[in-house]
Amino acid sequence: MNQYPLWKYLLIVAVLVVGVFFALPNIYGNNPAVQIKADRDAPVDEILEGRIVDALKSVGIKTLRVERDDRSLLLRFADENTQLKAQDQIGSDLGSQYVVALNLAPATPAWLERLGALPMYLGLDLRGGVHFLMEVDMAGAIRQAEQRYAADLRQMLREEKIRYAGISRRDSGGVLLAFRDNETRGDAYNLIRRELPELELTERDNGKQPELLARMNQRSVDEVMRFALQQNITTLRNRVNELGVAEPVIQQQGADRIVVQLPGVQDTAKAKEILGATATLEFRMVDTEHSVQDAVAGRVPPTARLYRESNGSPILLQRSVMLSGDYITDASSGIDQQSGSPAVFITLDGKGASLFSKRTRDKIGRPMATVFIENKSETVTVDGQEIKRRTTEETVINVATIRDQLGKRFQITGLSTTEEARDLALLLRAGALAAPIEIIEERTVGPSLGQENIEQGFRSVIIGFILVLILMAIYYKVFGMVANLALTFNLVMIVAVLSMLQATLTLPGIAGIVLTTGMAVDANVLIFERIREEIRNGNTPQASIEAGYKKALSTIADANITTLIAAIVLFGFGTGPIKGFAVTLSIGIVTSMFTAIMGTRAVINLYYGGRRVQKLLI
Repeated sequence: MNQYPLWKYLLIVAVLVVGVFFALPNIYGNNPAVQIKADRDAPVDEILEGRIVDALKSVGIKTLRVERDDRSLLLRFADENTQLKAQDQIGSDLGSQYVVALNLAPATPAWLERLGALPMYLGLDLRGGVHFLMEVDMAGAIRQAEQRYAADLRQMLREEKIRYAGISRRDSGGVLLAFRDNETRGDAYNLIRRELPELELTERDNGKQPELLARMNQRSVDEVMRFALQQNITTLRNRVNELGVAEPVIQQQGADRIVVQLPGVQDTAKAKEILGATATLEFRMVDTEHSVQDAVAGRVPPTARLYRESNGSPILLQRSVMLSGDYITDASSGIDQQSGSPAVFITLDGKGASLFSKRTRDKIGRPMATVFIENKSETVTVDGQEIKRRTTEETVINVATIRDQLGKRFQITGLSTTEEARDLALLLRAGALAAPIEIIEERTVGPSLGQENIEQGFRSVIIGFILVLILMAIYYKVFGMVANLALTFNLVMIVAVLSMLQATLTLPGIAGIVLTTGMAVDANVLIFERIREEIRNGNTPQASIEAGYKKALSTIADANITTLIAAIVLFGFGTGPIKGFAVTLSIGIVTSMFTAIMGTRAVINLYYGGRRVQKLLI
């Protein structure tokens, strides 16, 4: 009686060893660091690393460690003052080709990282960082959608040879089409109803010529607004990667707002610059009929526009847009099977595939350009007052030849490197904001405040932990000491699971751990009281231990399962802080079931099992 088979002991030891191993990285803290990320095709190699290290040495700045991968470089420093000096030196040395941002990097030893042991992330309230509340310009999203419809209507009427007097988007909303006679307007009406059923059409007469007003129906407007919000959230997540943030919080708030929390980010100016930039993509045909030199000299034909490629070379493109990036649902980089050169594989939605197929039907063999349009918002001081000014940059990032009529899936070739193809795929997949965004609220949590929160939270856990240990040791003697050992390992297991899942610990999460510390001994209290009751009923010590664990199990399971259900509901319906509480509470419930039942039973079996016992120290 009261003996485990060998495999159970080995399982418990293995779980505890794994738990200690994955909890270990959390004791090393963080290093102030500078993150350097390449902007598009700028190289990140040994030459860049040596150049930066030499530049820092020349001004007496010493690095603790330098880490490099294909796209970024991370330099660690001993303190924040050195970190700030290094950022100024690196920023002035590299210029605009690289993103230089401040960060906090885990100080985990390299051997632990190689074995996959990483510390858990700390939330904004513990680590410090920045909080942004952004508002999506829904009117701008609808305006962009109406501009796309205007371009689509022009192309559609031209293809069907329906003559129109003018097509323009109205400031008050909708697209206005003018015709020379009622018969032509009727043909256009039937065509639009058939091809674009989401548009509501109204026939008008201004006294000079018949008109047709096309407006999106309410369902289409709602879809445009929903897409703008979700696409912006996806794009912001990709842009946050440039800041090197390990565990950002990016989530919807209300119908038109997005919350962005960046733990560990200290360079708020760079964060605002990257997150606030608005970008779009367009596909345009290259104008091969007119001279680029004439356009550079100022003689630009009315059907074309002059652009610049990424290397600064001028290029002439047609004014009409073949397709905008809004129709792209996926993009991935790879290798063209025929030529073996880098390529980007594009997937369009149904509407985009239909439009692109029609527009590329007679353009096979001609070059097409991808234009990256970025709208940046900057604050300037005019007459002592700060005003916001928007600037637009339009760059041709790719020119490729159309090989076949393009539809739902096609590929872009003519790229020089696989890295360029990967960058282009990223831009096409999620590099464009569907609508402009405005930062309407900004809060900064300093590292010192975050450190104070960590210390207070740690102190609360320790105080609660020690009080429970003392109470259990006094009240249940040897059995209480066994419960204390299980409680200690339960805390280690919670930290280990958070680290393995790379979850984020916040102040509410610490509250969940404190609550779990008290709840973890509940199971042992139930078991020990049941053992005392069995002894009072005259059972032998060994039988009392067996009955105590067996009879209390159903009660313990019921109590913990109901609490776990409540924690799951909190996680499913709660926001950030509530989710942080629910995560640690859920993990604590599961680990406490293991340590409080299997763990304590294993120790009790080793101490009392297999021998005659006259009295239990309980």
